[in-house]
Amino acid sequence: MSDFLEKNPWNALRQFTNARIALGRAGNSLPTAPLLAFNLSHAQARDAVHHPLDADMLHEQLRTHAFTTLDVHSAAPDREHYLRRPDLGRRLSEESREALMQVTLEPPEVVFVIADGLSAFAASKQSIPLLNAVRLRLTDWTIGPVVVARQARVALGDEIGEILKTKLVVMLIGERPGLSSPDSLGIYLTYAPKVGCSDAQRNCISNVRPEGLNYDAAAHKLHYLLTHARQLGLTGVGLKDDSDALLGHAEPEAAEIPAPPSD
Repeated sequence: MSDFLEKNPWNALRQFTNARIALGRAGNSLPTAPLLAFNLSHAQARDAVHHPLDADMLHEQLRTHAFTTLDVHSAAPDREHYLRRPDLGRRLSEESREALMQVTLEPPEVVFVIADGLSAFAASKQSIPLLNAVRLRLTDWTIGPVVVARQARVALGDEIGEILKTKLVVMLIGERPGLSSPDSLGIYLTYAPKVGCSDAQRNCISNVRPEGLNYDAAAHKLHYLLTHARQLGLTGVGLKDDSDALLGHAEPEAAEIPAPPSD
């Protein structure tokens, strides 16, 4: 049967990327193996969207790594409502809001929120290694409890941060799955979080996973942004990510801090 396959001369390039290139051809269609691989990736992406977050296990793992934790749920009661009503995923449920308001702690400088988003696989797999990597760089920071959020959108962190009176909130959230990345984690950083913040007030680091932006590189970027956000008193369009220039050189604290925008 292999005599009927027409191989692509670019086949050698496949070793450098996970993208679907140089798959060959069988008549007017793909060969069987690449077609089955595509169908598998499509199924994995769909599963990532619908798979529930095992919050209990995540809390247990976080505590094993010496993190204190809090648990919240958005106003979306289940996955069906979460997918159909994005607005519900941006606000806390009444029960979670009341529970957070009862938490007594000194306002921390930063609170990390682990959210299922559109891929609980990503939240479960990538968040703890990333937190361990970035915690080593935040020795002079006061860090609040790690909040585990279910049925959550990015903006849910604004309400969490506002209630806990934190200076910065960092959302670690499962990104929309791709056909080669069902477990990609996104990081959203917001200074002075409060209900009503816009995306222009955030910084984003995406594709955090071993096959994409690895944990050390993501922690380096996040540390840079956190450090500069604290010094400038802002995030979003006014905070530029120049962290790549510092790789292998000075730590972010030693870098020249750009002047805040005049407006």
